[in-house]
Amino acid sequence: MKVIEAIERRRETGRFQSKALPEETVQLLAHVLQLAPTGNNALSREFILVRDSTRLQTLAETTPYMAWLREAALGVVIVANPMVSKYWLQDATLAGGFLWLAAVEQGLGMAWGAVYHSEDAVESARREGHARQVLHIPSEQRVVAILGIGYPAVEPAPKKLHPRSAVIHFESFSRPAPA
Repeated sequence: MKVIEAIERRRETGRFQSKALPEETVQLLAHVLQLAPTGNNALSREFILVRDSTRLQTLAETTPYMAWLREAALGVVIVANPMVSKYWLQDATLAGGFLWLAAVEQGLGMAWGAVYHSEDAVESARREGHARQVLHIPSEQRVVAILGIGYPAVEPAPKKLHPRSAVIHFESFSRPAPA
């Protein structure tokens, strides 16, 4: 599959089959995470791969929006250290995007659960604290997201795209400012 095909097929998967991932698939996904770029090649982000169903059940309680994690074959927790790089959040997010495309290439579905909440420090502390306690994550690490991966139970329909003219601008921002 070409990268463009993975991008076009990418969907948020909310339901997974109860089917384990082959070990070679898990190792391939781990390899993709290792390959994901970082600003200045800094070790600003790390990943915790979780297959244990009891842990996945508990991690699903991190936010009210992660029920899908209970069915996932694999959870990937992305943590990042702001003391290592000022690009920690971008590095972590970019790695998650790489992982998503690799998962699609392997015929898998993925769901993204945001944990770090930049606009609500109290909610972010609650979410991060839950994941931190379950996985023994050190306090200097920020818990950016928890991703669920598995074989999709249903194929989600494509989302309706915004018109290209609302998204793409050439040479300068071309849409009038709101009144």
